[in-house]
Amino acid sequence: MNREEALKLLHEHTKNENLRKHAYAVEAAMKHFANLFNEDEEKWAITGLLHDFDYEEHPTPQEHPMTGVKILESMNVPEDIITAIKGHADYLGVKRETLMAKTLFAVDELTGFVIAVALVRPSRKLAEVSVSSVKKKMKDKAFARNVNRDEIIKGAEELNMSLDSLIENVIIALQKISDKLGL
Repeated sequence: MNREEALKLLHEHTKNENLRKHAYAVEAAMKHFANLFNEDEEKWAITGLLHDFDYEEHPTPQEHPMTGVKILESMNVPEDIITAIKGHADYLGVKRETLMAKTLFAVDELTGFVIAVALVRPSRKLAEVSVSSVKKKMKDKAFARNVNRDEIIKGAEELNMSLDSLIENVIIALQKISDKLGL
């Protein structure tokens, strides 16, 4: 599967613009980390782009991401992409063994959180988001309360990366597509 095919699949199943932006954000983060780790950028980007493609239509833990996984399996998408997508949903209990799977888990919640931090800045720009501002907001449990901070911390640990480094790299990745995100 190439990016064009993945984008078509995302758009077919995801009409909500904010959910699409989340997919683009995770795609950008995955591409950035693939480059950082000297891995396959396109494969990692596609994994990020498709990790939630079924979420709008099937948002419950009973359906997501397994409904999407079945579609991907029918399209003969490589098993490592499918396993990474299953692993991003911690509640499925799928072990994250590959660097790609660990990275997807680490960046998924964090991309949304970084975007939320940008949205409360006076300028609403990712350029003004810093590691310290993200960490300060992480301590505020009322801010972006649906974001699971424990998963962000666990993701950094699974990558053997400091939380500061994980946050910094996600900020850098998102700044590269700030126009696409409207930030």
